[in-house]
Amino acid sequence: MRIFFYLIFIVFLSLPSTLFAQQEPQYTQYMYNTQIINPAYSGNRKMLSFGLLYRTQWVGIEGAPKTVTFTINSPIGKRRNMGLGLSVIHDEIGPSTQTDVAIDYAYAIPVDDDTRLSFGIKGGFDVLEVDFTKLDIYNPHDPLYQENIDNRWQPKIGAGVYLNTDHWYIGASVPNFLETQHYVRSNNSNMQSIASDRMHFYFIGGYVFDFSFNLQFKPTTMIKVVRGAPLQWDFSANFIFDEKLTLGASWRGDAALAAMAGFQVSPSIFLGVGYDYQLTDLQKYSDGSYEVIMRFDVINTFDAIMKPFRYF
Repeated sequence: MRIFFYLIFIVFLSLPSTLFAQQEPQYTQYMYNTQIINPAYSGNRKMLSFGLLYRTQWVGIEGAPKTVTFTINSPIGKRRNMGLGLSVIHDEIGPSTQTDVAIDYAYAIPVDDDTRLSFGIKGGFDVLEVDFTKLDIYNPHDPLYQENIDNRWQPKIGAGVYLNTDHWYIGASVPNFLETQHYVRSNNSNMQSIASDRMHFYFIGGYVFDFSFNLQFKPTTMIKVVRGAPLQWDFSANFIFDEKLTLGASWRGDAALAAMAGFQVSPSIFLGVGYDYQLTDLQKYSDGSYEVIMRFDVINTFDAIMKPFRYF
């Protein structure tokens, strides 16, 4: 059957007024992908760090979202109290492809011997492409679908704050303050745009409880607030065994339950996987959502001696 996601997309393109959509990608392993949503995290691991995440959402539904993120960040400055990084998001959904590229900068202030308060800014651009030939259009001569959207650039700027120690963190951020208008047309109906991003507000937090020498419990949470959309609250709980194996689960309101597993392959390499089971009717048509993540830290001798394992 023709998948509903394409139908929704066509309906959006057929309406004569402005609509607003929650368009930033969803992540299950957000606790390992912090830089994407909060630039103040840059440099926080106190070493050169790379991150790569791939997510395929609602497997089995044609045109469902697929997302790849890449991050790199490092402390800079003589006192290592600044961070500089690059974050990239490549998102595909139906006939549309959007790529976001941003430079992240953070400045950290020591609150005490164990606590750091970091302020971050994010600046960059996104590029949107829409290929209407991928749609099964009822009227192929409809003027709305005659011209593809090719390499439409939009600027983006965001900011965040991040307070942390080695055992806990809290943060707040807005990855993009600018409203991005998509699918802009000028025709006899005087339509300005039919889809717009609104600001996304993120609030994150996490804590590590030491149950024993080789067992830790790490609950984390993320709240996403967008005007015009339901509040989204993710709560995750992970157990860490011998600073090697991580097993946990996540709950996303009435939307999904997720299972997660991770393994510290070496002091430099962490691999993680996640699976979402939808709690909505979408599960009837899909096989859930899958996510894999890899983190690679460039560890020098000093870093290895000072802190061989980092929880955040």
